[in-house]
Amino acid sequence: MQSDPEFQALDVAFVSIAFDPAEQQTSAIAEYAISDVPMLIDADHNVSEAYDVLKWAVGSGEPGHTFILVDANGDIAWIRDYGSPTLPDPVMYVPPSDLVTQIRDNL
Repeated sequence: MQSDPEFQALDVAFVSIAFDPAEQQTSAIAEYAISDVPMLIDADHNVSEAYDVLKWAVGSGEPGHTFILVDANGDIAWIRDYGSPTLPDPVMYVPPSDLVTQIRDNL
């Protein structure tokens, strides 16, 4: 996402929030060449609970692939989970163009 020109044109911030400890996030940053994306740790699950994304948790109890658009007031403008085991076709990868379209429509 961080290198997608259409996403960059939206002028929105992208933040990754996960339960993973810092060591795992550090290795993922290197493995996937992640840059310019804050990688935050939600070790106590407070953020995930506040945004109510645990209702779509995967088998391990972690949030799936949930995307949330938060407006300037801190309110959820759009939310979509793509990896929930309750979906007919949960996915691990969402094409940036799909996300760009949905985010643009909800800005």
